[in-house]
Amino acid sequence: MTKLSVNINKLATLRNSRGGNVPNLITSTKDIESFGAEGITIHPRPDERHIRYRDARDLKKVVATEFNIEGNPVPKFIDLVLEVKPTQVTLVPDAEDAITSNAGWDTLKHKDFLIDVIKTFKENGIRTSIFVDPDVEMVKGAAETGTDRIELYTESFAHEFAKGNKEDGIAPFVEAAKMAHEVGLGLNAGHDLSLDNIKFFKEHIPHLLEVSIGHALICESLYLGLENVVNMYLHRLK
Repeated sequence: MTKLSVNINKLATLRNSRGGNVPNLITSTKDIESFGAEGITIHPRPDERHIRYRDARDLKKVVATEFNIEGNPVPKFIDLVLEVKPTQVTLVPDAEDAITSNAGWDTLKHKDFLIDVIKTFKENGIRTSIFVDPDVEMVKGAAETGTDRIELYTESFAHEFAKGNKEDGIAPFVEAAKMAHEVGLGLNAGHDLSLDNIKFFKEHIPHLLEVSIGHALICESLYLGLENVVNMYLHRLK
């Protein structure tokens, strides 16, 4: 079964909007794991507009499943990851002012940089994954960086799925997934996956180890309840 890692950034956004500690991320994380989630994902940004660096340190003490920290490997982020030592670090080439992640790495252009950063993390016992578009050449390039896994950036799939173009939307992801397996990379996926499209995605993507879902899951939980939604994803991922 593909693992579900719940991204809790949106809970931090809600907390920060009032300046207090509601919802409490520690309590929420424990609850989400008790509901069946197999991982917790956070994506701290330099301006700390949702997840704060302090949160990463605090969450490390309580996450009982897999802890995944995403972000652009600027020096401050690298230092945080090396201090916290999560289960996995996912490298994302997002600009500081980006609302959300909007592209994968050019693994050919940034190969040398990625090799150096990934080597540092792996020497410290941290599994590495890099965010890539569904492009077989980028997947091949990722294999040359020494990364353990890639995370396929799934926005284009979600966009085409919503328009009714399921087969066209999934096709490049199938090819990218096959290539990842061929070159020995573990496969994760994330961005705009939802209860509507996750089952179709899972059924068509071979060797899918993990999905990271935050925005849709939290939005759906406003209507259906967090415990219920977590279990609905787990059922679709079987």
